[in-house]
Amino acid sequence: MLSRQLKTVTLRAAASSRSTVAVTSPAVRTYAQAAPAAAGQDAKPPVALYGLDGTYASALYTAAVKTSALESTSKALGLLSDVFKKDPKLPVILTAPTLTPGDKSQIVQELQRHMGGLDKGDTVKNFLKTLSENNRLGILQGVCEKFATLMGAARGEIDLTITSASKLDTKTIQRLETAVSKSGYSQGKKLKVIPKVNPDIKGGLVVEIGDRTIDLSVSSKISKMNKLLTDTL
Repeated sequence: MLSRQLKTVTLRAAASSRSTVAVTSPAVRTYAQAAPAAAGQDAKPPVALYGLDGTYASALYTAAVKTSALESTSKALGLLSDVFKKDPKLPVILTAPTLTPGDKSQIVQELQRHMGGLDKGDTVKNFLKTLSENNRLGILQGVCEKFATLMGAARGEIDLTITSASKLDTKTIQRLETAVSKSGYSQGKKLKVIPKVNPDIKGGLVVEIGDRTIDLSVSSKISKMNKLLTDTL
């Protein structure tokens, strides 16, 4: 795991794990030397994203298109996203306020190694350096997720996020995917299924299709019941 390779950083991060990411809009630079975009390919992100991670993801998308490195950038970020899934300590490390410039440099080098040579034109490498210099490494996981959303939109896909209190089996997920694909919610687009687990919902499901949310969770029902009781009393 990456966190084991950065043992010294992990020890400091464990002592102070609060995030120090600012909420101001970043000054975004071009992450690689600009080159003509591929013929017929629009450098403008296909959908508008919000939040600091969305802003950075959109800037990276534009830079990747202009350097004809969109697919390789997508694959590289996909590998980084897998690192986050396998290493739960990594977000703690990246948000540690005690990180020194040397720590950040070491983290960037390790992240590069995990991309396995997929970073065409050093687009992601330069992007990681920008995050490091701006004290924004803590939003990298969100950037990976938002970039995947942009790629899905560019491919004509729509995200279907299924959140449950415990992990769902493949058959249940497939049944849900089939039901949504036959409904008007899918808008006739290919669904990109993203299963998530959140014990806080207590039970039931929260289904998100694009910008629509269907909350069938137990926690939501409890909240509505509590509100009803409060209003009545």
